[in-house]
Amino acid sequence: MRQPTLNAAQRAAVDHTQGPVLVLAGAGSGKTRVLTARLAALVGEHKLPPTRILAVTFTNRAAREMRRRVSELLEQEPSGLWIGTFHSICARLLRREADAIGFTSQFTIYDDVDQLALIKRLLDSGGYSKKTYPPKLIRSVISAAKNRLVPPEALAANAQSEGERVASAIYHQFDQRLRAQNAMDFDDLLIHPLTLFKNFPERMARYADRFKAVLVDEFQDTNRAQYLLVRHMGDVHRNLCVVGDDDQSIYGWRGADVGNMLDFRTDYPDATIYRLEENYRSTQMILDAANGVISANARRLGKTLFTSRSGGEPIAVVTTADERDEAEWVAREYRQRAATAYYTFADMAVLYRTNSQSRSFEEAFRRSSIPYRVVGAVSFFARREIKDLVAYLRLIANPADDEAFLRAVQVPKRGLGTTTLVTLQAAGGRWNRPLLETADIADRVPDLRPRAKRALREFAELIRRLSRDAEHAAPVAVLERVIDDIQYEQWLEREEVEGADRMENVRELLSGAAEWSEEVDPEEPGTPLERFLATAALTTSTEQEAGQENGVTLMTVHTAKGLEWPLVVVAGLEDGLFPLSRSFDSPDGEEEERRLAYVAITRAQDRLYLSWAKSRRRGGQLMPCAPSRFLECVPLDVVDERRSSGVFGGDLYRKSAPRYSAAGNAFTAAPATATASTVDVESQDAPRYIKGERVRHRTFGAGAIRGLSGTGRDLKVVVEFDDEEIGTKHLLVAYAGLERDWDPA
Repeated sequence: MRQPTLNAAQRAAVDHTQGPVLVLAGAGSGKTRVLTARLAALVGEHKLPPTRILAVTFTNRAAREMRRRVSELLEQEPSGLWIGTFHSICARLLRREADAIGFTSQFTIYDDVDQLALIKRLLDSGGYSKKTYPPKLIRSVISAAKNRLVPPEALAANAQSEGERVASAIYHQFDQRLRAQNAMDFDDLLIHPLTLFKNFPERMARYADRFKAVLVDEFQDTNRAQYLLVRHMGDVHRNLCVVGDDDQSIYGWRGADVGNMLDFRTDYPDATIYRLEENYRSTQMILDAANGVISANARRLGKTLFTSRSGGEPIAVVTTADERDEAEWVAREYRQRAATAYYTFADMAVLYRTNSQSRSFEEAFRRSSIPYRVVGAVSFFARREIKDLVAYLRLIANPADDEAFLRAVQVPKRGLGTTTLVTLQAAGGRWNRPLLETADIADRVPDLRPRAKRALREFAELIRRLSRDAEHAAPVAVLERVIDDIQYEQWLEREEVEGADRMENVRELLSGAAEWSEEVDPEEPGTPLERFLATAALTTSTEQEAGQENGVTLMTVHTAKGLEWPLVVVAGLEDGLFPLSRSFDSPDGEEEERRLAYVAITRAQDRLYLSWAKSRRRGGQLMPCAPSRFLECVPLDVVDERRSSGVFGGDLYRKSAPRYSAAGNAFTAAPATATASTVDVESQDAPRYIKGERVRHRTFGAGAIRGLSGTGRDLKVVVEFDDEEIGTKHLLVAYAGLERDWDPA
């Protein structure tokens, strides 16, 4: 076994292999190194069989990386090790135990799209308006209730509004339909094991006895159900090691509870706590900024990051005019860095609070010919053509999956309209049969046209024929058979302008299915196809990306957690955006936003930029902005204040930012007096244009102003654009998003 290099704190955490352990691992402190070293030591030094170890992570990527590192340390594959995300581990467990809770091992996992489709149908059947009760909101309410382990009847009993009453009614029907279709959503994967353990304590005891060592990564992101699962699995041998950072708990909106770290100390009073505070990623200046921001939080266990990388470049706090000016400034800065320093575009990232902020950066990078990639774009498995084919695979694996039936039966088109499918659903409901089984006996449905009956019978026969060959076949073979039998490529070419592009995605699915493999486990139930579908369902959008591999990375801060780059821009640091305005409603909300800022800052290795815009377009209107209150907490001695060329005079962030009151843990606006000079300065923030001035439009390009009329929000300009095909345009300044063009054509 190879021995990893560890510092004293890391070594102590690795060597403590008896009894509960809480490892407080600061950003960049070698958390993954400690986890993998501990796993390897358990197997290589303490001779614990890998089959007796459970390791839980929060992303598939982290699980793969941990397994790879453990294999390198052991110099062999840890065969039999249970390692994966909470959802994948629970799915694996439920495949074995599904019969005990009323499912079969062929159950389907419904992703977000499937869940929304079912909720929309339930709203329609109940006569509820989807405008009044948005399906996404209903799904969010249901998911939040499940995360808190609140059943439908309890949600209904505590409903405070008509919306909550409707949500609780849909919740009840939603669960019934899932069970009838032998399906689970992501939340069910966590809840059903708890139900199993409650109703069958002997099964819980079997698993708890099996796993002599339990390790949990990113413990600060666990919700209530996950915490209870950890306790169930670790309570027999009490060789439980949880690793996390309360300062990086940023998923409260999806049920994560930073209080689980506090509860762990209560539930395991004999737990030993190790603090990993030495950072191996960032310069001391970056860490000073991070420590300054997070120190304002009251609810934390407490630690201070330090590094041997003293000094470094100061933190650039950049004031810009608006979001386009911000993006253009970043594009210029990154292009200059790539030309004059030892950095490539792949060494750079732009992090933002909301996905919508990527647009201005994408436009600026395209104009500057800077390669980039957007991470967290539409998931590969959420693309229409992929959903089409996966629906066939799901129906082959689970004939009770009505959502898969409703998608597959319409691809290719078989002349089955909405009325036909509604009639079929009504018949299936009366007979208590799945839709595929109902389609097979469509002749018994009196209200269907003869042509529709024939199409439904033929579809049922197609699925039955495909299913016969699928039980032991490789997923790629099943997929190829589906594509051939339904002539999917020919249909795409006929029906879709983008048919060729969509077929490229289909080929990528075939490649993925061909490459797909998993650790051989003789105890694991289910066919290869069922296991492949589980892998596909548990692949999240945050692990997808679109764009150029060697380009600047664009992503939300939530998605960036666990990653790092030499150069990082944290954009949009304005009150109301970062932190989001809704966080002001509670101290917990603002503290989570502050933790998110801490995560963003600690992604940077060498150089950090914090940018904010004095105005930003919201709902099509240009609105004034105030700098984020988090900027006030960055120590002045590590700051280099910058401004873009689009900012003419005016205060920088320190003079206009809210002031932090350490005594009251609250922010108050700095006093100001309306003198003639401040009025003059503020008036410069308003766009002023003159005839003949050159401007740039995000779509039409550069041009010259030939006329002006109106004032204030009614100010209009006549712009003659350089592109003759565009010609002259009359634009309303408040909505046009014009920028001054400093480089005349």
